[in-house]
This record gives sequence, structure tokens and C-alpha cells, in this order.
Amino acid sequence: MIPDSLRETLETHLDVTIDSVAAVGGGCIANACRVETDGAPFFLKYGDEEVARTFPGEAAGLEALAAADSPLTVPSIRETAPPTDDRPGFLVMEWINSGRRGRRFWERFGEGLAALHRHAAEAYGFDDDNFIGQSPQPNEWMDEWPAFFRSQRLEPQVQMARERGRWQSSWNRPLETLYRRLPELLPETPDASVLHGDLWKGNFMVTAVGEPAIIDPATYYGHREADLAMTELFGGFQDRFYDAYRSAWALDPGYETRRDIYNLYHLLNHLNLFGAGYANSVQRTLNAVV
Repeated sequence: MIPDSLRETLETHLDVTIDSVAAVGGGCIANACRVETDGAPFFLKYGDEEVARTFPGEAAGLEALAAADSPLTVPSIRETAPPTDDRPGFLVMEWINSGRRGRRFWERFGEGLAALHRHAAEAYGFDDDNFIGQSPQPNEWMDEWPAFFRSQRLEPQVQMARERGRWQSSWNRPLETLYRRLPELLPETPDASVLHGDLWKGNFMVTAVGEPAIIDPATYYGHREADLAMTELFGGFQDRFYDAYRSAWALDPGYETRRDIYNLYHLLNHLNLFGAGYANSVQRTLNAVV
């Protein structure tokens, strides 16, 4: 199932004997497996350089989320390494058994995310650049949130869209208006919360005891509403999640406008990754926020 060279490396680095390997679904970038050993099972991702370059950022993000000490389950990292001439790069983490949602799953998820967001830094960014899906995500530390969101989030995606021929000239004027208005539309120095960064329904799971776990992050420190906005982009979570979050930590007025600005980043990323099917959503959002 996995290359012999990778098997040998894992057994040596983790000091285990691998009994079996089974492919698991859910990943769209890396090969993903459950690995049974003479100790505990673990979750393995592996791939070539294009895939493996995302692993250090994912590992650092999961470690930052775990350090927040929230009620949410975060898988622990065992090992990560880049590819060599004779084996692919890999990321090994704790295996989390899945189950059915408990009675208070959505409330626990909302409360847990609010608790996660209480863990904050002194500025916006992250120690290393990482990836949002397959797209590079710069994370230069900055002291003002609107400036960070423009230079580290919107501008790189817009530049990528231009380079790939996916940007439409009719978007130039509303984009410039948005850039000009960002300092009045976004708070200047909100709490720099630790964020999952890519929090949609495909990036959480239910543990064996029915509790929420978060996976596949694009972590950085930023305005907590950016995480909440992403949860609403592709279908949304249940109302009980949002009610529980707001009960734990209320939102300031104007969230709906800020939500659309934050989700413009993800829509541009999807435009760049998946093509023109997202163009109408980009246009509608640009028109709505300016």
C-alpha cells in the first residue's frame, strides 16, 4: 500500500512495527492512510514535493491549535519529513476514531471554538507561511488587522487570479473601493485569536464519544470572525453552533458585512484553484461589500 522505503522510515522513526495499511477517504491532495502498528494506530499523509510542502505548515498549525487548550479535540503530531530521492514526504499524526454526534455536539462545538479564539497573540500572522488548500498563504506578522488582511490575504489571491487569467477587469473598480474602505469596514486591532483558518464542514469530524475535532487547518492569528465567516460559506453549520458561540463571546454589530469581506478571500482562492465557476460569487461579493 505504501512504498517500502516509506514503511522502513516510519518504523525506524516511530519505533514501531507496521502490521497493515489501509487507504482512507476525505483527502483531496495527499495520499491518506490508517496505519496499524504493534502500538497505537496512526494517521499518515504522504506525497511528492508538491504535496509534502504543505505538511510542515499543517503540523505547525495543529500544534498551535492544540496549545490553545480548548475543549476541541486536535490530533497530535508524531512526525513530519520532506521527500528524499527514494521516498515521499510524510506527515504522521494521532488517529482519531470517529463516531456519531452527541446530543450537544453543536453547542459544544460553538463553545469550544469561542474558547479556542480566546487564545491570542500580540499581532496578526504566524511564525511561518503555510497553505490554504494548495495555495500559498503568507503570514507576515503585522500590527494592524486591515493592513494584514489586504496584504497577506486579498492581494496575493488577486495577483494569482490575474496571473492565471481569471481576474475580470470589471472587478478592478470595486476592488479598489474595497481596499480604500477596509480601514473603516474592519476593526483596526481586534484580538489576534488563533484561527483554524479553513473551517468548513469538511475540516471537522466527530470523535468516538460524539465530540467535535478539528483537522486540516490553515492556521494563523487574526480576527476571530474570519473563522466564523468560513463556517457560513459552503452551507453553514447548525444554528445551535452559532447561538452557543455568541452566548460564549458576543459579536460586534456589522458582522454580516465583515463576513462577506472575509469570505471573499476564500472565494478568490477557489476561483484560483477550481476555475471560473466561482467568478459570479466573487463578483456578487465585491458588489455587496462596497
